[in-house]
Amino acid sequence: MNKVYVCHKIPEAGLNLLNGKVEYRCWDGDGPVPRDLLLKEISDVDGVITMLTEKVDSEFFDNAPRVKVVSNYAVGYNNVDVEEATSRGVKITNTPGVLTEATADIAFGLLVAASRRFTEAERYLRSGKWTCWHPTMLLGREIFGKTLGLIGFGRIGKAVARRAAGFGMKVIYHTPSGGPATAQDDCPRWVSFEEILEKSDYLSLHCPLNDRTRGLIGKKELERMKPDAVLVNTSRGPVVDQTSLYESLRDGVIGAAGLDVYDEEPISSDDPLLSLENVVMLPHIGSATREARDAMATMAASNMLDVLEGKEPRNPVN
Repeated sequence: MNKVYVCHKIPEAGLNLLNGKVEYRCWDGDGPVPRDLLLKEISDVDGVITMLTEKVDSEFFDNAPRVKVVSNYAVGYNNVDVEEATSRGVKITNTPGVLTEATADIAFGLLVAASRRFTEAERYLRSGKWTCWHPTMLLGREIFGKTLGLIGFGRIGKAVARRAAGFGMKVIYHTPSGGPATAQDDCPRWVSFEEILEKSDYLSLHCPLNDRTRGLIGKKELERMKPDAVLVNTSRGPVVDQTSLYESLRDGVIGAAGLDVYDEEPISSDDPLLSLENVVMLPHIGSATREARDAMATMAASNMLDVLEGKEPRNPVN
């Protein structure tokens, strides 16, 4: 029977699929599996279910001579050296589609929360500062009729655009990887990178992390944005230069931000972003619904079993 290592205990929906078909063991500690333990655990397995926290590189494969498949429990796979895996004949899979709506909810929720100062207002109330009402208390920005710019227009970007329609927003988009998507009657207008920075009242990032998008939004890009613009990032932290973002929020270069991803995760407790009132920060919970996480677990397990049973995986990366 094939052996599988699971780098964190995934929901039962996925583990139930593995029962009786493979021998598996899971890391059940707090946080990511320690690297030295991971390299030991994968020495005799045929497949590994990884999280974004696991670096799947040449060292990983050197210590996993039997591995045939790495099933990434995520849509993104920037933690995996896909070229190295391919050269060694190892299949890489991911879990696309099933977390689209959950992540779009978070993105639009961050947009609303940052623009209307939800978390700042809650802290104001809880700290006992709300002693009276006055006309200029906690003024935010309206959403209805404003321009939403989407950088990246895949499944999640399109889902956010659908939500924006209910708020009467004008939607524009830019794709870092190329030109416009296939035109449809309800498709928003494609614009250049410069135009989306300058025209967006709200700018939401939905692009993968790669060499083209790493540091895509930095000091000069933030300076091109409107002074009351709101930046939302639910893609990957390094798409934004975090130091430049902090300085821009601190100095009023842009109005606010809503973040679910960071350069390093978990974010350090002394990160300067935490000192700012005009940023809403979540602990990478974009896919954190029961439905989405169960579906991810089922897909990750199914991808794994496909390869170990000699079939083509449902969601191949390479």
